[in-house]
Amino acid sequence: MDYTIGALAKLTGLPVKTIRYYSDIGVLPEHDRTPAGYRLYTDEDRARLELIRTLRELGLDLATIQALGSSQISLTDVLDLHLRAVETQIGALRRTRAVLRATLERGDPTDEDLRRLHALGRVGAADMNRLVGEFMGDVAGDNASRARWLACLRDAMVPTLPEEPTAEQLDAWLELTELLTDEDFRASLRAMSSEFWENMDDSQQEAWTATNQAVTETAMAAAEGGIDPESDEALPIIDRIVELMAGNRGAEPDPALRASILKSYDEHDPRAEYYWELMARIHGSPWPAPQTIAHQWMHRALRHRVARDANAGETT
Repeated sequence: MDYTIGALAKLTGLPVKTIRYYSDIGVLPEHDRTPAGYRLYTDEDRARLELIRTLRELGLDLATIQALGSSQISLTDVLDLHLRAVETQIGALRRTRAVLRATLERGDPTDEDLRRLHALGRVGAADMNRLVGEFMGDVAGDNASRARWLACLRDAMVPTLPEEPTAEQLDAWLELTELLTDEDFRASLRAMSSEFWENMDDSQQEAWTATNQAVTETAMAAAEGGIDPESDEALPIIDRIVELMAGNRGAEPDPALRASILKSYDEHDPRAEYYWELMARIHGSPWPAPQTIAHQWMHRALRHRVARDANAGETT
């Protein structure tokens, strides 16, 4: 059976101008026209119009609906995407509810409470994921090896805010956003590792990763064992660590290398460590992490070892 646009509007409850617009943009192509030029639609068109209305009520845009109609994507794919979008929105609303509830329970809202609410609205999970990607791309620069290494860290670098975050977690989320967009921090990280990555190729990266793991595990064991990094007991351990690092650098594990590694630690941007501290706050994880404790132990042990080297040089 054929329907005029007026008849179809009465059957579906949709305005004539809406149906005409859908036809004009190709979302609901007309079946035929009368000799006088009036549009005609079939029962199939009526069913499709009902589907269009349902999908619009679900929040789908017309471009997606048109792609669905032209078989570019399946209805299952569309609904799956929509489900994920709704779940993200629900999570965001729950987080906002948690902030509002906590603020009202405390009474006397402050400007700081408004700042947290604004931060939630400005930077959601998708925004944070995008910021991390942009940050990593900027830090990697045009060095392919560094870019691949950072790509391996991507999942670990993207935080997940709980549905009912505490004020501390929200503050950490906001601070992390500011850190990710800090141009000075990005430039600092690029500069810190530029010489290292310029001399690194893919064939060396696997060996470097293995060495880095061995170094970290050695220092972690010493820290967990309660060995004072500034004691004589720590000297053979830090010497072993420097030997491992020397193998990757093609250098001798001598005082010059120890001083060079210490210089790298001394010049390390503290904001890099603070990034991981903020991640721990957001996730409610213990801080400092074992890997951080290991590097702090190495830094102190190296400083002690280099001081011993200097004293030995003065007495010869």
